[in-house]
Amino acid sequence: MREAVFIRRNQERWRCYEQEPAASPEELAERFVALTDDLAYARTFYPTAPITQRLNALAAGFHQQLYKRPAAARRPLGYFWLTELPLLVAHYRRTLLVALGLFLLFTGLGALSAAEDATFVRLVLGDGYVNQTLENIRQRRPMDIYGSSPETLMFLGIAFNNVRVTLIIFAAGLLAGGGTVYLLFRNAVMVGSFQYFFHEQGQLLPSVLSIWLHGTIEISCLVLASGAGLVLGNSLLFPGAYPRGESFRRGARDGMRLMAGLIPLVVLAAFLEGFVTRHAPAHPWTVGAPVIALSALFIVGYFVLYPWYVHRRATRLGLGLGLADPDAEAP
Repeated sequence: MREAVFIRRNQERWRCYEQEPAASPEELAERFVALTDDLAYARTFYPTAPITQRLNALAAGFHQQLYKRPAAARRPLGYFWLTELPLLVAHYRRTLLVALGLFLLFTGLGALSAAEDATFVRLVLGDGYVNQTLENIRQRRPMDIYGSSPETLMFLGIAFNNVRVTLIIFAAGLLAGGGTVYLLFRNAVMVGSFQYFFHEQGQLLPSVLSIWLHGTIEISCLVLASGAGLVLGNSLLFPGAYPRGESFRRGARDGMRLMAGLIPLVVLAAFLEGFVTRHAPAHPWTVGAPVIALSALFIVGYFVLYPWYVHRRATRLGLGLGLADPDAEAP
């Protein structure tokens, strides 16, 4: 083919290789193989063209990165949490922001619907839950529902259910992302109507100081799991420069890695709900508020600020893998 056509067909992928960090050693190796194929083609048909020199430089850089990096088996135990997961979050930050935006939009719709229709909360939460909560409010124990079950059994039941829900939200991305968006809509509408219900009953602040004790981490995991589902769906809808099958494989791999980082946090949220939330109504400012503040600081620090720092550091070090070399000095 003509040189201009060759460049036009591949320049977006090359740009991605130069600017976007790879998410794993396997992806780095795959990029290197693809570049050597492109370089061989260019050397055959355009031996003196500038594009051949550019591809040669790119391939040489990838080769150096591959062979200077330590083997995966030698990585420290915390490598996934300190480097790989934050880089995945940074790489897919736009998709995760879309999930957050949709959650806020759907939550607002849930609150608005509850404000406009008095029966909407019962439709979403069920008559049994609403009636029990109204009875608890009349008895001046609005959050008593969180202390109605044995702690260990409640923790185990909530943990199992929440892990199941987050995995289903992620897997629903197989429906071109539509399944994930639908489940995010259902859960966000429930959150919005739920909070408006307590506002309507004059119990907004007590509910926030109790429910968000575990909800800060739980809802954050819901949003992040939705983002992972959208990553999966986008890999099917928008393969970019890759064949659709290869794009899906990459999306599934990255989405599952994001989920692997969320599952422990989902279990932690269940632990807080089972063992700690029941004590928040009696100690809202000494238990509820501090735990909520610490949870929010952790979520913002680990999933917003730290990924930005790791990605920036990896870019400064010039690592195509996007993962900082443990043996390199900090910039």
